Amino acid sequence: MRRLIIGLFAALMAATILPAAAFAADAAAAKAAAAATKVDPTAKTKGMEAAPGIITSAGLDCQLADARLIGISTDPKTKVAQSYFEIACKNAEGYVVSVPVKAGTADTQAYTCLEVAAAKGATCILPENADPKAGIAALVAQDQPNCQITNARGLGHNATVTVIEIACQGGAGYIIDGSYPLSLSKPATFNPCAGITAGMTIQCALTDAATTNAYVTGLVAKMGKPCDMKDHRYVGADSKGVAYFEVACQDGKGYMMEVTLTGAIAPIDCAVADGIGGGCTLTSSRAAQTEQAGLYSKLAHNAGFACDVSKYGPIPVSLPGHEVVELACSNRPDGAIAIFPTSASEKAQIENCAVSELSGYRCSFSKPDAAFPQLTSDLKTLGKTTCVVSGERLVGTTADKMGYIEVSCADGNPGYVISYTLATMAPKEALTCSFAKDIAGGCQMPQNTKHS
Repeated sequence: MRRLIIGLFAALMAATILPAAAFAADAAAAKAAAAATKVDPTAKTKGMEAAPGIITSAGLDCQLADARLIGISTDPKTKVAQSYFEIACKNAEGYVVSVPVKAGTADTQAYTCLEVAAAKGATCILPENADPKAGIAALVAQDQPNCQITNARGLGHNATVTVIEIACQGGAGYIIDGSYPLSLSKPATFNPCAGITAGMTIQCALTDAATTNAYVTGLVAKMGKPCDMKDHRYVGADSKGVAYFEVACQDGKGYMMEVTLTGAIAPIDCAVADGIGGGCTLTSSRAAQTEQAGLYSKLAHNAGFACDVSKYGPIPVSLPGHEVVELACSNRPDGAIAIFPTSASEKAQIENCAVSELSGYRCSFSKPDAAFPQLTSDLKTLGKTTCVVSGERLVGTTADKMGYIEVSCADGNPGYVISYTLATMAPKEALTCSFAKDIAGGCQMPQNTKHS
């Protein structure tokens, strides 16, 4: 079962977020910042002298690039004086930091340049801070390498969390819960705008619903399944950052889309998606399961395996262009591993559970002895007509792409080692145990070794 991290919007629901506009409350400091058209040399000298201590006291993750003193302002109510400094960091977000002139009279506060820009009245003017969104590019790249930032805004911070919204080229948008102060070395949670509902405290403003719909529609177009999207929802993300979206199609089908950080998209049919965030809710998973079983039955029959599918289970392997599924049948006791191609021009490959382990696929729906009649049939194909298989042992495979299975016979006589061509799983040769001694040590089943 995939464990999802759903609803990690801790900062979004925190009542203690200090809004970015709070910085504008100090009118004198805001006016001084807005009025500056160039960096005063004296202000820069004072800023550079104070910056190392400010970086340490404020706990900033900052390799100093430049600094300036913005000015000093006194709160008319509390009479507390504070100095304001702009700090520019190398390849990281810049800050405006308020520092009490007299130690202990107020807390030091660090505002990102994105927060300052949102205050509408103050601004970061050092050259390194000219484009505030560039300062968070490294942070975004760590978690969302596919995101090319087109816009960003600072929403505020509290004692532990800095909240930023970003918009990405292509339509994706996120609310980021980063550390306070913001740091590349500390984890950040990326909450997709697609998953932010109307009832949440903070909303995406840079990515609207139409843009989000277009983004998800683009994902659907790339998932490799025919689907005219009717509806969608963001389900959640796992601990590795893999995101899951449910999509409902106009024809009644539905899928879970697994979207990795690199942009790879894998569709998971709603019929087998119950273990992902509670399963599909926009479509009926039971109806999907019934329909999918019918499709698998048809494909299996077309491939020469007469199976009315009663149960199926996808096998999570990477086999581009193919879907690997274990089948259980209502009309026969033995099951199979089916390798279904996504291309209609290619025929499905069926591996009976008697031999599927040679390919690395172990059946779990059917009992091992249900496959014995198939092994008996394979022996007859090879001219060994007196042995009714009563047991089997997987021997292994060889570099020349051959597989070997040892079988015992119900009449108590010596059994055989059957060889299979792995490419087709067709039986090739049946060797008596006396001739099979050079194949992985030969026969080892008790009934066969007593005849050796």
